[in-house]
Amino acid sequence: MRFCRAHGESAGVYAVATSPRLGNKIISQGRDGSCKCWAIEEAGISRKPLFTIRTSTYHFCKMSLVKPTYGIQSGLSFSTGHIEPQSTITENHEQGPNVMAIAGQESSHVELWDIASARKVLCLPETCSADMTEHPTKQRGICMAVQAFSPCGGGYVNILSSYEDGSTLLWDVRNPGLPVSSVKYHSESALSIAIDGLCNGGISGGADDKIVMFALDHQKGEFIVRKEIKLERPGIAGIAIRSDNKIAATAGWDHRIRVYNYCKGNALAVLKYHSASCNAVTFSSDCKLLASCSADTTVALWELYPPKPSSEVAIRTREVSN
Repeated sequence: MRFCRAHGESAGVYAVATSPRLGNKIISQGRDGSCKCWAIEEAGISRKPLFTIRTSTYHFCKMSLVKPTYGIQSGLSFSTGHIEPQSTITENHEQGPNVMAIAGQESSHVELWDIASARKVLCLPETCSADMTEHPTKQRGICMAVQAFSPCGGGYVNILSSYEDGSTLLWDVRNPGLPVSSVKYHSESALSIAIDGLCNGGISGGADDKIVMFALDHQKGEFIVRKEIKLERPGIAGIAIRSDNKIAATAGWDHRIRVYNYCKGNALAVLKYHSASCNAVTFSSDCKLLASCSADTTVALWELYPPKPSSEVAIRTREVSN
């Protein structure tokens, strides 16, 4: 196993991300105002970055790569003598912009950077004077969280951005001057947001004592609340939704990982391992594992509610002798 210092010793690494569009590469985000791309090799990551994106942004907002759309392919499988319905997760491989979203040098803005050229290609909002009374983001405070995604079959990028005043905006990068829609789910800062595998909804968490599950109506450009879940203790730093849209998890300031049924919104488990504030959670692409990390400097791997193994056998016939 090879280790390297990805960013300056005093800067630290704030986030690490990967995407099917990147292939065998990862991107790290440091507190030094840069994001670096690394190759994954047999011995570990490459000794030197393939390239560096100098964003010159210093904030608490983690970068976001464009989330791919996942679909559920249904069929039948034969198990223990019975024919049962079987679902398989499929990833949408449509080519789209290979960009990274991040809070901008102007702390209320969101910037999009082209990963291949390491160049900034767009700012949200695109053309607004900082002195405008109707500025769409300035009065909302610092951008605390972003999520880039590509709606199924759209071929374009949408952005969810959450702010210090508890609000969340939906952007269509084809019309970057103004957001498509805005909501305010939280009474304090909105700290984390995640989009589901179909890119038709998600979960928002903040510094207050609730999480909000919502749907997105892409045709109308609207947020629709599905469920608000009250928390015993405030503070959600990270959220993840499994790609099969069945399970979701949150990382809490109270050292706990909470697991929910994403469809119904009911609580499934509270995972107690970490001894300090939990910072992030993520699911493996095969939906079998959950990873959590904490300020206690540990990473935990959990195997919980794994999907049923898929079968390539649709229907088997049984020979019956007379």
